[in-house]
Amino acid sequence: MSNIQIWTLTFIVLSFAVYIFIAWRSRVAETKGFYVAGQGIPTVANGAAIAADWMSAASFISMAGLIAFLGSDGSIYLMGWTGGYVLLALLIAPYLRKWGRFTVPEFVGDRYSELVRTVAAAAAVIISFTYVVGQMNGGGIVFSRFLNIDINGGVVIAAAIIFTYAVLGGMKGITWTQVAQYTVLIIAYLIPAFAVAQAVTGIAIPQISFGQILDELNALSTEFGLDRYTEAFTARPMIDIFLVTLTLMIGTAGLPHVIIRFYTTKTVRGSRYSAFWALLFIGLLYTTAPAVGAFTKFNLLEGVQGRTVDQLPQWIENWRATGLVTINPDATTIESVSNSADAGADLTVNNDILVLASPEIAGLPAPIVGLVAAGGMAAAMSTAAGLLLVISSSVSHDFYFRRFRKHAHDRERLLVGRIAMAGAVVVAVIAGINPPAFVAQVVAFAFGMAASSFFPAIVLGIFWKRCNAKGAAAGMITGLALTIAYMIYTLEVFGTPENEHILDISPEAIGAIGAAVNFIVAIVVSKLTSPPPKHLEELVENLRYPAERRTVPTTGSSGNSTGEEA
Repeated sequence: MSNIQIWTLTFIVLSFAVYIFIAWRSRVAETKGFYVAGQGIPTVANGAAIAADWMSAASFISMAGLIAFLGSDGSIYLMGWTGGYVLLALLIAPYLRKWGRFTVPEFVGDRYSELVRTVAAAAAVIISFTYVVGQMNGGGIVFSRFLNIDINGGVVIAAAIIFTYAVLGGMKGITWTQVAQYTVLIIAYLIPAFAVAQAVTGIAIPQISFGQILDELNALSTEFGLDRYTEAFTARPMIDIFLVTLTLMIGTAGLPHVIIRFYTTKTVRGSRYSAFWALLFIGLLYTTAPAVGAFTKFNLLEGVQGRTVDQLPQWIENWRATGLVTINPDATTIESVSNSADAGADLTVNNDILVLASPEIAGLPAPIVGLVAAGGMAAAMSTAAGLLLVISSSVSHDFYFRRFRKHAHDRERLLVGRIAMAGAVVVAVIAGINPPAFVAQVVAFAFGMAASSFFPAIVLGIFWKRCNAKGAAAGMITGLALTIAYMIYTLEVFGTPENEHILDISPEAIGAIGAAVNFIVAIVVSKLTSPPPKHLEELVENLRYPAERRTVPTTGSSGNSTGEEA
């Protein structure tokens, strides 16, 4: 066993032991603790948990790799995801927290009707399944390279660990586990970034120092048949850049597993402060990612420049075993590099390995390589756990309890939730073994679905009293159906052939179009049908314009007042 494997195994075993211990200590036996952590999480801890939940394997493993090959165009992920989080924190989260329910479908159901709740619960399950596929695949990549096992086996191991601590502690256990996971992932991301920056430029602050290599990186990129790193609109058309950014932004604001995080604080004010802390914690990674992408690409190209196939660095041979790095059998010297197997380049490097391979590419010591592997697993597992909880709550709380067994006691509802989580893990493993795209792209598809379904329904539900149940249901179904249909049309999914993009709109960008269609359909149908009941209009009025210590009138089947002091 190599030093890298020993250090990787050490860090992963220690971190996994901590996660499971936290989950065991936080185990719950009632639904409020399972779904919203008893609404007792401190503000700073909730901010760290939100950051870990939101910064998935796509952020840790794949985003910097995409930026490395997309260059300037890779800013779509930085602008879309961070801008969307600000939109969520300011426009949506405080209102939903004041409403005081367990899930996003529950808010939609109280605001509109039970039919819309069912539609929303189905959408939450579809979105979460899509999102969790990327996390499972990311975990498989880590295990495959650093523990020398098959990617399929890595996916199964990652899923088993996630299921164990998620099913034990529910939201309470997941929240405190995610605090630990954020600590691991941010340390694992920043230490190699600082070390590589120091080694390449002599300045250990990557956000500042990576600008020094951009001219040389542009020249290297051109030499290897790649676009200039700093040149805009080379990888994607301008319209697609705009639409992908918008899709990721409003998709972030509609993600159920992120929104539910704002239900776990003690007060509405606490949810607002959680948003501040989360943005600070997220910013640490997101301001570092462009530098990681630039330095890794620079080291990669410089390391293979002028080399024959039998002179390549050892890291290439290490990653070839995973199938994520390939060398053209006809090549004798590396003269072209690509991230796509279809390009016919001498060297093909998968986007998803660049962050994980960055310490090896830069020649950093084995402990740092192992730490990055543990960080990648922490990122994948933290988000996957939150997604599994959304699936569990949608099936148990919004389908089973609300539609079939309204008098089910806590133990029965928790059992159904845990069974639903187990089923979700099995399906996620099967899909994670054969994902339709890179990790970040799969995650982007989930954002598109959230943008086209939840975002319009939530915004109209909060800010337009006239929106009714028929309009909301029609809008959600139409927007989501259009988005999924276009993704299937343009991707090789379920055996369908790939087709050309319509008007240069990629499958990652279609969510913005779906959201626009959702808004239009919801508004038109609401105008053509009867307005919502008077008490729902008053509910929205009180939600948006609360007087001091004013409470929201009681609605819904729970029989509890949703009012809370702001």
